[in-house]
Amino acid sequence: MSTDDQDDDLDVRDEFLAESQEIVEALSRDLLVLDQMQKEGTPDPDLINEIFRGVHTLKGIAGMFGYHQVGAVAHALEDLLDDLRLGRVTLTQEVLDVLFEGVENFQRLLGDQAGVDLSQYAQSIERVSSPKEAPATGLESYDLDPGVLAVRTEYEEHRLRTNVEQGNPLYRLKVRFSLASIDTALEELKTRAKPVAEIITYLPSMGEIDRDSIDLDVLLASRAPEDELRELLVHDDSELMAVPRKGAEATSVASPAPVVPPPPPESHGPSVPVPAAVAHSIPPAVLDSKHDDASHGAASHDEAVDLLSLRSVANTVRVDIRKLDHLMNVVGELAIVRTAIGALSETLRAKPELRQLATELHRANRSFERNLAELQDGILDVRMVPLRQIFDKLARVVRQTAREHEKEIRLVVNGADTEVDKLIVEELSDPLMHIIRNSIDHGIEKPKVRELAGKAPEGTLALNAYQKGNNVLIEVEDDGAGINAEKIFEAAVRRGLVSKDARAELSQEDIFDFIFTAGFTTRSAITDLSGRGVGMDVVKTNISRLGGVVDVASESGIGTKFTITLPITLAIISALIVKVAGRRFALPLTAVEEALLLRREAIRTVEGRDVITLRGATLPLCRVDDLFELRAAAQSPDKSFVVVTALGNRRLGLIVDELHGQRDIVIKPLGKSLRDVRGFAGATDLGDQNVALVLDASSLLEEVLKRADSAPILEATT
Repeated sequence: MSTDDQDDDLDVRDEFLAESQEIVEALSRDLLVLDQMQKEGTPDPDLINEIFRGVHTLKGIAGMFGYHQVGAVAHALEDLLDDLRLGRVTLTQEVLDVLFEGVENFQRLLGDQAGVDLSQYAQSIERVSSPKEAPATGLESYDLDPGVLAVRTEYEEHRLRTNVEQGNPLYRLKVRFSLASIDTALEELKTRAKPVAEIITYLPSMGEIDRDSIDLDVLLASRAPEDELRELLVHDDSELMAVPRKGAEATSVASPAPVVPPPPPESHGPSVPVPAAVAHSIPPAVLDSKHDDASHGAASHDEAVDLLSLRSVANTVRVDIRKLDHLMNVVGELAIVRTAIGALSETLRAKPELRQLATELHRANRSFERNLAELQDGILDVRMVPLRQIFDKLARVVRQTAREHEKEIRLVVNGADTEVDKLIVEELSDPLMHIIRNSIDHGIEKPKVRELAGKAPEGTLALNAYQKGNNVLIEVEDDGAGINAEKIFEAAVRRGLVSKDARAELSQEDIFDFIFTAGFTTRSAITDLSGRGVGMDVVKTNISRLGGVVDVASESGIGTKFTITLPITLAIISALIVKVAGRRFALPLTAVEEALLLRREAIRTVEGRDVITLRGATLPLCRVDDLFELRAAAQSPDKSFVVVTALGNRRLGLIVDELHGQRDIVIKPLGKSLRDVRGFAGATDLGDQNVALVLDASSLLEEVLKRADSAPILEATT
């Protein structure tokens, strides 16, 4: 096989995996909605049907690309969902458990096709797949059109019998659609009807033929008052009639307006008209909604309608994130070129004989800068994805762990549309999962314990996300028992992390920080969720690697809140360039609150640490030259500046010699030999053939604020 053929195979495989992942994520979202509906006693048959269609699609494409295990799981779930949507299996939490487990298996198989044992899962499907016989109903008592009864599919018959069994009145809606807009007009009718009625079936009317329009007979069921149905469904060219029981007369509600085809709603693309003769020759089963393939009875009407407007949906394209990374690196290099051209322009401006050339160069550079900024913003915008991508996955984790440990938990999500860089979203999954699992295990109590404490038996876990300046804040909050600071302190003493006499000197926040120590736990018993002392240290490490911090607030008996503060993107960032002891450093602006001239008389010492008072609050100081042992290389400056850095609830004043303005920078890694040096996030080219180290604000804040003195960070590495 040639290299080109191998590349084509890889491209096709990547396309399959991307499409499969989208289907699985949609299944996950739909199952979460269905789970909530089941708890409320109002499951939506259309949603069950949509899940069935998603699994059927996944089965088809998995077979095409050789993912046979994925296809096998999808086939088994398709059978279960078919029984479920046809009423042969009752929707229960056990059935939902099997469906959710199927989504998890899809995720595993798409990641590693050979490493999943499905034998136990097959037994789980078989256990819940016990079809029941359909109960007898009064369907025969309705005076239904024999044509409708003759062509109804198994699913339609089930929905018809279910509505009759529930006592929902049946109606016949006769409506005319323009052939040019039948697809969008039909969807509009479904949307209008959904809140008050269920459309069971529709098929072409056998009346006179019109070249430009088609008449449909729609059978629907509804408990809504007839006046409400008339207001929502009866328009210029339609007629509504109640389906009578045998021996009774039908009543009709028709619109007196002249017959005028409804105007086509706004569409994303042109619809393709079809001749009237062709439209009237479409089999009723094809015009039926939400049906499956021939293996389950009939072709899908939705698929047939989609053929009328194929050009209207192709408005997106998938892009490999690695390609965007490459483009971002190119833009970063162009930003360095822009800075170099600006410096060259200033040099030429100082020479009178070249001043005109300098002016023209400056003008060209300004135009280059504007276009580069637009290009940078465009690429950054493409990289941004909503946090919903991981929030949906975490919702499955909450449901699964709550059921495994017999806890009732309601998940509340706010700000799921908040956008963050794709790479940050990927790295957030593990930290958030660890926090949520600890909240479920350590925080939220079991229902009986909550009732004894005067709480509702159902605990609440909230996921909140919002943007604040150049940062994104993600909060995980529960209404559980809270963190017992004394137990944390006692465990820290047992591990030798702190002396027993230091209790009076530690704040509650200082004590909570111990939970992020590797191997730290207060549990004597080990569970499958926690107790092994792993997890929370991973949270802190991963968040710090992303340039963020995590803060904890807790009140005993009330609950706990973890707050993660992160930059929106790590690709190209704005940085403040500072100079210390003759060396330049870059400090990301996401961590900079303000910069001010330092008055030496304002410095005072509190518990061995230099501080100043800034707007009524105490601000601890850190001398960057002492921190990195740089003062021996240069003389002390006549004046200094304080750069106030802030991440989350932490604030620190960094003392520097000079401020050299703001620049957009691209952070480059330091390499294997220097990657373990703390205090630096990487390096950047400043455009004048000089390199500046990029300070890691989160690790500096963490390290300096914990120190009793200003011992150099690099001491252990020199």
